[in-house]
Amino acid sequence: MNERQQKILATVIEEYTQTAVPVGSQILVGKYKFKVSPATIRNDMTVLEETGYLYQPHISAGRIPTDKGYRYFVEEMMKDKVLSKEQQQDMQREFLKLKAQNTRLTRTTAKLLSHVSGNFAISGLIDNDEFSDFGMRELMEEPEFKELDEMCRLVEMLDYVDEKFDQLTKDMLEGETRIFIGKENPIEAAANCSMIISPYKLSSGEKGILALIGPKRMEYAKNKSMIEYVKKLLGASLIVILMFVK
Repeated sequence: MNERQQKILATVIEEYTQTAVPVGSQILVGKYKFKVSPATIRNDMTVLEETGYLYQPHISAGRIPTDKGYRYFVEEMMKDKVLSKEQQQDMQREFLKLKAQNTRLTRTTAKLLSHVSGNFAISGLIDNDEFSDFGMRELMEEPEFKELDEMCRLVEMLDYVDEKFDQLTKDMLEGETRIFIGKENPIEAAANCSMIISPYKLSSGEKGILALIGPKRMEYAKNKSMIEYVKKLLGASLIVILMFVK
């Protein structure tokens, strides 16, 4: 893949993430100011399709990224996203507000993650075999999951998610954050989704796991940084968090 084709792939992913609409060459030339003709862009997109990074859902449509395209983007092009001070403080305040409602810690963190990311979130304490989830409504509102069959698959996924996470924590390195895209997912019913999973440890030593599940066009860098920041909140004492907020 040459430099221009890399840029085309990254731009198609950016545009498709925002719109959920297949991306054509005219969008790249007009909106993103590529300094080549639409015909050149179309040729490059054809190469990317032939090599498995993009595909065309209909003959007259633009292209959308494949699992391979997303994986290349995550591994080769995605940069770590650093949360701003304001974003961190907003998350700290929301965490403390939810905690003050005396809800379970797993419920608190699932609600927080879902709220800040707009995705379906799962939080679990492995030692206690306690799992909470939040954000199914938001997930169902995504255009990818409007069809009844897709909705049924997602609901089915929840029946098995805690079993899969138990196995995943055994396979993952401590502190490791992993991204599963499409058919890479350890949960078969989530093959049309992407999942970001990360284990954590409370200040008490209890082990847990956080996960975000959303469409494959999710904002990977943003969601990864959100999960990793929530892990920091979970590893800190309440007094330290209060000091951060002030």
